[in-house]
Amino acid sequence: MNQRSRFRSFLWFLIGVCYFYVAREIAQRVALGLSSGVWLELVNRIVLLFLLIAGYAGMAYAGQSQRTPIKLMGLALRSGWRREVGLGAALGWGGMVACVLPIALAGGLVITFFTGWAQIPLLVLDVAILAIAALAEEVAFRGYPFQRLIEAFGPVPATIVLSALFALIHLGNPGSTAASTFVTFLAGCLLSLAWLRTRALWVGWGFHLGWNVSMGILFGLPISGLTNFSPVILSNTIGPAWLTGGDYGPEGSAICVLVMFALLIVLTVTTSELKFRYAQPVIVPGGFPVDLDAMTKRQHEAAMGTAQPAAPPLVQIGGIAPAPQATAPAEPLPEKTESPAPNPSPES
Repeated sequence: MNQRSRFRSFLWFLIGVCYFYVAREIAQRVALGLSSGVWLELVNRIVLLFLLIAGYAGMAYAGQSQRTPIKLMGLALRSGWRREVGLGAALGWGGMVACVLPIALAGGLVITFFTGWAQIPLLVLDVAILAIAALAEEVAFRGYPFQRLIEAFGPVPATIVLSALFALIHLGNPGSTAASTFVTFLAGCLLSLAWLRTRALWVGWGFHLGWNVSMGILFGLPISGLTNFSPVILSNTIGPAWLTGGDYGPEGSAICVLVMFALLIVLTVTTSELKFRYAQPVIVPGGFPVDLDAMTKRQHEAAMGTAQPAAPPLVQIGGIAPAPQATAPAEPLPEKTESPAPNPSPES
């Protein structure tokens, strides 16, 4: 891309970032007007997701002339997309187990169970909220703005910038620290890598969802400092902050930093097939276009046809052929004469 195109992509990136903050404000106001209580957060996340997908699709159509903007955003329902979500969820669950296990062994977990039947609907509601919220964050930070920034500066700078924004937006969460901000930055790099290797949001969404559901609902721990997603199991940690993450949760621990680096390697290995299938560079053909299939078909039809081939046209080399010249008549051969028989000798 030339410098003008790169600058144009950067401007669309800035527009996309500004639109994200506007969409968040609109979603909050709409949710306050339509719902209340336990449904407020769900309506908020649904409206935000709708605004992000619709707004970014409109930008892609107007700015980049994309005919299928939602598909190119990373939401293509291609073959095996559910398996990609499952792969990401498995990685997220495994990573969280690796963070919680040292806390349980070296420190401790004080677990409280809520067994009332009223908790079951809340459990389902919280899973839905986490699923929609995770997809909305993936669309915002690994969707249209991320792709425009890649066009402007390349994948590495785009990953660093969007991961930094992803970390900064979590600074306002309760109990955030420098360690939690660094972990969130690494998580942004991990999720960006998932898009770069698959050209879709499914693995990243699955990881995001599996990570948060395992942390908040399965283990009952704070999700980025938020403790309102533990309707059945609530856990309090015992141990130093570098091990447990303190009030922010496991994402603020030193153990989580090591787990994130390990997950970067595991993600790279497990997405090799997806990278080969979807993230290979486009080969631009050169020379003159030749339709080999059509050429082969014509040759086959000519060889297998029943009609007799046409006689080749006569080809005359040179000008008009000269008229034949008259030749002298051949002299007649002399007639053959018989020699006289010899006289018989007289009898003696």
